[in-house]
Amino acid sequence: MSSPGSDFDDLLTPREAAVLLGVRTSTLAHWARDGLIKPAVHTPGGHRRYRRGEVLALRTANTTERRQFEQDAARLYDQGWSIRRVAEEFGVSYGQMRRILLKQTALRDRSRRER
Repeated sequence: MSSPGSDFDDLLTPREAAVLLGVRTSTLAHWARDGLIKPAVHTPGGHRRYRRGEVLALRTANTTERRQFEQDAARLYDQGWSIRRVAEEFGVSYGQMRRILLKQTALRDRSRRER
């Protein structure tokens, strides 16, 4: 038997949901508007709340996708692609791609660049 407030026990505030996902609350609101996460439930006072299960499922999916993205980027780099070319392929900045690749693989010596 559920307690009177149990329907709200599995609801998270936008801040709690954003912390679990590692994003800003504004990003979470954009995702809800874009359909990446189900729209928020509104409390009787009009405040947004997100279902814990949906937030955790999105976090798991994002983690899996991120891991695959990083592995794919490292594979292309290891095949001889430049950091800049890999970054362009994935639509991220050079600096961001360099940080991703540093975690995934040993970077080539930059002084040996082809001219």
